[in-house]
Amino acid sequence: MQLTVGIITISDRASRGLYDDLGGPALKKAAEGYGWNVLGDMLVPDERRDIQRAVRELIGKGCQLVLTTGGTGVALRDVTPEAVREIAVRELPGFGELMRMESLKITKNAILSRNLAAVVDKALVICLPGKPSGAVECLSFVVGAIPHCVEVLQEVPTSC
Repeated sequence: MQLTVGIITISDRASRGLYDDLGGPALKKAAEGYGWNVLGDMLVPDERRDIQRAVRELIGKGCQLVLTTGGTGVALRDVTPEAVREIAVRELPGFGELMRMESLKITKNAILSRNLAAVVDKALVICLPGKPSGAVECLSFVVGAIPHCVEVLQEVPTSC
C-alpha cells in the first residue's frame, strides 16, 4: 500500500525561527525511505489548537498517516499528546508502549516519553519525540504495524 503521509514539527523555538527544524526533515527522509509519499509538512508552536489544526489540515489534504515530532516530553509546554487525544476517535496504546520499551534499550530517559498513536477521522496519527534520531528510531520500532493499521482505517479489505 502506498501511504500518503503528513509531517508536523511541534516546537515553539523552531516556529519562531530560533533554530532550524531538524526533526521534520529527518522524518521526511525516513518516510520516503519506507516508500511513502510525503504530501506535506508543517511547523507549529506548542499550542493545542495549532497542533489540532495542522493534523486536521493534513488529513483533509488526503494524508492517511500523520507523524508529529516534538511536544511529547514532560516540559510544561509539551502538549502534543493532549492535543491529539482531544480530537482522536481512539488511542492505540501499543504503539507508545513499544516505542518506550525499545527506546529504553537506548536511553534511560525513554521512560519520560509520552509517545502515542491515535485514530483521527480515518487516519493514523503517531506522536514521536522531538529529537530527530529519537523520532526516526521510534518510527522504525512501529513501522511494521502501520500499513495494516492504515488499511483497516481506510476500509481496505484485508486478510484479517
